[in-house]
Amino acid sequence: MGTYKISDLAKEFDITTRSIRFYEDMGLIQPERKGNMRVYQRRDKVRLKLILRGKRLGFSLAEIRDLLELYDTNQLDTQLIKMLKIIDDKEAVLKRQLEDITIVMEDLNTARKRCEEALERSKAS
Repeated sequence: MGTYKISDLAKEFDITTRSIRFYEDMGLIQPERKGNMRVYQRRDKVRLKLILRGKRLGFSLAEIRDLLELYDTNQLDTQLIKMLKIIDDKEAVLKRQLEDITIVMEDLNTARKRCEEALERSKAS
């Protein structure tokens, strides 16, 4: 199939048609119009797949747009370098968040133990 309706893509990618229209409004995909109907090409489908993959990886829409623009210009090396930078940045943020979560979990465990000990003392008296 060479073209797709918005409902076809929504069903295939398990997203809402509203999400697809949002990506269109943001300029990330540009379907053709036939009257009021949007007609998506294979290129739009590929871009939508890349958008959703980028979102799963935590990329912002601006980062996704930059990568798609590089993808369109066939600047593979530049695209890969930029993607590696984004991945490194995301990884650094996640490592910091993981460290913060670990500290909070330790604090919660300490608080839990203190509460349990205080409850046991209270029952014993």
